[in-house]
Amino acid sequence: MSAGPGCEPCTKRPRWGAAATSPPAPSDARSFPGRQRRVLHPKDASVQFRVLPSSPGCVPGRAGPHRGSATSLVLKQKPITSWMDTKGIKTAESERKEQCELKHQRTERKIPKYVPPHLSPDKKWLGTPIEEMRRMPRCGTRLPPLRPSANHTVTVRVDLLRAGEVPKPFPTHYKDLWDNKHVKMPCSEQNLYPVEDENGERTAGSRWELIQTSLLNRFTRPQNLRDAILKYNVAYSKKWDFTALVDFWDKVLEETEAQRLYQSILPDMVKLALCLPNICTQPIPLLKQKMNHTITVSQEQIASLLANAFFCTFPRRNAKMKSEYSSYPDINFNRLFEGRSSRKPEKLKTLFCYFRKVTEKKPTGLVTFTRQSLEDFPEWERYEKPLTRLHVTYEGTIEGSGQGMLQVDFANRFVGGGVTSAGLVQEEIRFLINPELIVSRLFTEVLDHNECLIITGTEQYSEYTGYAETYRWVQSHQDGSERDDWQRRCTEIVAIDALHFRRYLDQFVPEKIRRELNKAYCGFVRPGVSSEHLSAVATGNWGCGAFGGDSRLKALIQILAAAAAERDVVYFTFGDAELMRDIYSMHTFLTERKLTVGEVYKLLLRYYNEECRHCSTPGPDIKLYPFIYHAVDSCAEASDQPGKRTGP
Repeated sequence: MSAGPGCEPCTKRPRWGAAATSPPAPSDARSFPGRQRRVLHPKDASVQFRVLPSSPGCVPGRAGPHRGSATSLVLKQKPITSWMDTKGIKTAESERKEQCELKHQRTERKIPKYVPPHLSPDKKWLGTPIEEMRRMPRCGTRLPPLRPSANHTVTVRVDLLRAGEVPKPFPTHYKDLWDNKHVKMPCSEQNLYPVEDENGERTAGSRWELIQTSLLNRFTRPQNLRDAILKYNVAYSKKWDFTALVDFWDKVLEETEAQRLYQSILPDMVKLALCLPNICTQPIPLLKQKMNHTITVSQEQIASLLANAFFCTFPRRNAKMKSEYSSYPDINFNRLFEGRSSRKPEKLKTLFCYFRKVTEKKPTGLVTFTRQSLEDFPEWERYEKPLTRLHVTYEGTIEGSGQGMLQVDFANRFVGGGVTSAGLVQEEIRFLINPELIVSRLFTEVLDHNECLIITGTEQYSEYTGYAETYRWVQSHQDGSERDDWQRRCTEIVAIDALHFRRYLDQFVPEKIRRELNKAYCGFVRPGVSSEHLSAVATGNWGCGAFGGDSRLKALIQILAAAAAERDVVYFTFGDAELMRDIYSMHTFLTERKLTVGEVYKLLLRYYNEECRHCSTPGPDIKLYPFIYHAVDSCAEASDQPGKRTGP
């Protein structure tokens, strides 16, 4: 997003928001020192060179039984025939003299150290100019007519779809399905709750009728809203906490703002929520694991669903372990209303901005949600495609400068992460300023390792500054992005979840690298679409920060995955100028030497074997990029010598 973890807190809080800045973060790249193995008993040892199978290649690396080096010294000792055979025993003095003699006989081997070319510190971006990167809709193909199918649910009348007009729902009248394949709707006839009649007998009543009765009461205080929500959530009357909502209403909003909230915004939200059976007439399928399915809905339908989420009306969704929806994210907003976190008022401002805009003027577009589940992935060791183009900058944001590109959501496997609770980093911020993303939590099961969620057409409603504790809502945003033939905003966002590493070294394990490559590839690839019709990937420090990822490794993984998917990369370092230069230097180094995706992948495996596998410290002595520079240049140098193996 627009800022990294280094954001400074604001010194002055304006009425509806405050600015924050992101200073550059330091780099910790180190050089690659050459080391040699100490030779013991030289007169009794025949010295041989061999290439270890655990570390293919030609580069002399760190020797020793705890480091898999490409070339190592192997000592073949002469056996002592008897325990009384003193010819095989050396004094410390004679051993020292023999070692000195051997040292003088042997020429010193110099290990080359690659130094990246100096880059001007004044540069704000490096690589291919961003203007040359492909964007939608210019690079895209003409869309086929929008039609529902077995793998595409469309909830509007496609024959009546017109630019600038609110789409008509399909079918005309509400159709109810209460099963394990579709969203259980608040307005369903099957949504019941136990009631006692005048004779004390328990019967089943319509929860939707109770919801309507409760929400149609006038709200003049936050306690009125709390009481209304708890009337149809009786089981949680002593569990749910509304402190954040009460404080926002009583302590954050000025009197005129509070009046506007309860006199205008909330009543309009109630109307929007209670129109659900007239707006969302078709059952919404659940996007379960292993499914490849697409749902296209209108922005108006999303607004009604989100209004119901705000009023906590969705049944069976107040997660309990091993319950029906425990593998789905939260959708009701009850956790947003709890606690005294300083983040909550800014989140509420952002969401009320959205609800105000969609109730004042109905939105007219469509949004598409696609769950993509892949079975086939590249054989990374053998992948011979070259790297694609790169633009890297420490300025700008994914959503701002990456318009028309495939924008990466640094996702939680439960999409949206903590957007409806206390979370407020990259994913949550994106879901707040584009709130239509939040509805994906209603029907998207937790993502598996080979899956992603692609969302096309959401609109940005708010502007903001800061990150996490410094996040501030600034003002409403007028989205000027173009619409495609399906009346969707040309904004494509892909949710891919990175692994969480508690130990720094774990991320270099080959299985983990392969998993992250496959996850990024799943998000970037579009089977059947030629490369000239694919927009660039707009991304950044995916899986870093709280997830423990190394930013230089993650950048390289995304560059490899994008190359395999035949997409260019636009990389935002969020204020880190040194990281920008490091990524550019590495990409330039690899492309100038014409290394393929597979060759770079094998270098990552070598790095694990030689530097990480037996490392007893929290981090390896040699950082990843210096290792790659040294390994590639050493192989190039060795290739000039007859009989030497070359290659990473």
